Amino acid sequence: MKHIKIYFILVTVALCFACNKVLDIDAGKYIILEEDYYKTEEQLNAALRGAYATLADGSLFGNNLLGRMGLEADEGYESYSSDLNTVGDYNVYATDSKILGYYRVFYRGINRANLLLESVDDPTITITAKERNHIKGQALFLRGYFHFMLANKFGGVPLMLKATRSDAVKTEDLQKPRTALKDVYAAVLNDLKSAVDLLKPMSEVNTGTQASKSAAWAMLARVSLYMAGQPLNDASKYAEAAEWAKKVKDANYHALNPSYEKVFVNYATDVMDPKESIFEVDFYGNGTGIYASTGGMVGRNNGIAYPLDSSNVGYGIGAIRSTSYLYNLYTTGDTRRDWAIAPYYYTGTPRVKTNWTAQQTTFARYSGKFRRESEILLPKSSASTPQNYPLMRYSDVLLMYAEALNEMPGGDKVLALEQINVVRRRAIPVGSPDRELTVTDYTGLKDAIIEERARELCFEGLRKNDLVRWGIFTSSMQSLNNQVPIGTSSYIISARAYYGNAKPRDVVWPIPTYEMTVNRLLTQNVGW
Repeated sequence: MKHIKIYFILVTVALCFACNKVLDIDAGKYIILEEDYYKTEEQLNAALRGAYATLADGSLFGNNLLGRMGLEADEGYESYSSDLNTVGDYNVYATDSKILGYYRVFYRGINRANLLLESVDDPTITITAKERNHIKGQALFLRGYFHFMLANKFGGVPLMLKATRSDAVKTEDLQKPRTALKDVYAAVLNDLKSAVDLLKPMSEVNTGTQASKSAAWAMLARVSLYMAGQPLNDASKYAEAAEWAKKVKDANYHALNPSYEKVFVNYATDVMDPKESIFEVDFYGNGTGIYASTGGMVGRNNGIAYPLDSSNVGYGIGAIRSTSYLYNLYTTGDTRRDWAIAPYYYTGTPRVKTNWTAQQTTFARYSGKFRRESEILLPKSSASTPQNYPLMRYSDVLLMYAEALNEMPGGDKVLALEQINVVRRRAIPVGSPDRELTVTDYTGLKDAIIEERARELCFEGLRKNDLVRWGIFTSSMQSLNNQVPIGTSSYIISARAYYGNAKPRDVVWPIPTYEMTVNRLLTQNVGW
């Protein structure tokens, strides 16, 4: 029998995915198996939990990706002293620990998915065909998504489609050259397309914490748009993006939550909203007892600053502040503005909620989407929160559909406009002259999409990649640098550093120095 490696992740993942979230499991089982092969359905599901756990890691959405890695671009900036002179303020080095963590944890997740894929078809495992297919589909989805998240930050990366086993690894086995970006994306598309045929529909999955056909279709649309934009500029992918986004619509299951605010309150209160939230990262508990390691930092990092005290408001570091550019994008009456950008802050002793005045710069305001005040689980932990984090929402699918229709040859521009207006109607009151746009020319629609994605999806970790694929990252960052107000406040100094440090080379991150010492076939990105 092959050697079996067992990683004891005490309670962490087992409980994180309880309560009809990723998988229904026995909370008393505390291990994730990462072995040469799996022999039971229970072991397959344990391995699947291990693959999902990648997303909740502190190097990813469990901490660092929540406002600490410069992904907000023109919509907001990091103002957190602990991250000065790091990727968080575009003072980037190949030795940055957060970049290394990102790289290594996603590859660890890829290996977990590969280990599962190499066992799931074993005919000796007693399992129904439907459940076997769904497990396999989820593993393919995750492997594709993990490769995608590496490629859109580093460019071409080593493509890993076979598992690596630590007890069998030789030095030469670690030498893997970078795969061309277009080939990495082609492999991602292949994994996601294969997953579509195996996954259950969202109407059966009924949660955004588990991959579904809708999640795979939506991610195929996103990957296609990235391939259509810079640096690949494969314009043929716009039509494919439109096709995949349309499949999500044609499922006749998804719809926008009538309340924009409620979308994010649901994340804070563990209410599943699969019609709107197609794929999300799962966190659970209040950091106490058996839930000590199942939470994340959504709202703690990327919410409103609040000091550590005995109240139940919830500790927050306030790492992300907005920009005047984002604030001014919203029309009067757009309900998204004062939810996405908090109109108040806390001050005094004891702390009281104080509204920002019109005279105070909008560069000072905190991201308000993920509010710890919304949490209902008490007591509130200073180290972790139970809030889930969105990776794909239905409004994103509608805006991707609009973009693809506008860009593809012969695309229906009236239909593209309608997708934008569906998103706007939720947020802007009936009777407002700005509720619906009327532009149907290519340039007008393109500008509308660029702005609408900021209004709707700000602080969800997508903006930098959007600016990069549109080819306007550098110019947008330079423009914001010119808008930073004069002053000596710490947040102004942070904003000036964030936008002043950004350079054309920052469209990608450097390959981590540590990885280049281990894998001598790696080459560094241009400019690094």
